Amino acid sequence: MKFHKSAALGTLATAVLGSGLAMAPTATAAEAGTAPACVKRDVIKHEKYVKVTNNCGQTMHLKVVINGGPDFRCYTYQPGYEWDGNWRVGSYGKVVTC
Repeated sequence: MKFHKSAALGTLATAVLGSGLAMAPTATAAEAGTAPACVKRDVIKHEKYVKVTNNCGQTMHLKVVINGGPDFRCYTYQPGYEWDGNWRVGSYGKVVTC
């Protein structure tokens, strides 16, 4: 899993702590709604890869839902930040707010 600032704002590798990205408290499925369209999702299903970019202009709390496998953690994305990762079991479901 990698966190970094979007290429649109200049490539900058960042660490989770002190980078503007942090883990947020997880929400139950009932609390989570599908992330808005300003959250970009790049998915390569056969490689089990996803990249999520916050293009919303405001801080977003997001997580990737994996159907038939464990979901990713809820993360806080500052505007312009992106995260990418791979999963092993299941298939991509969606990105939700949390």
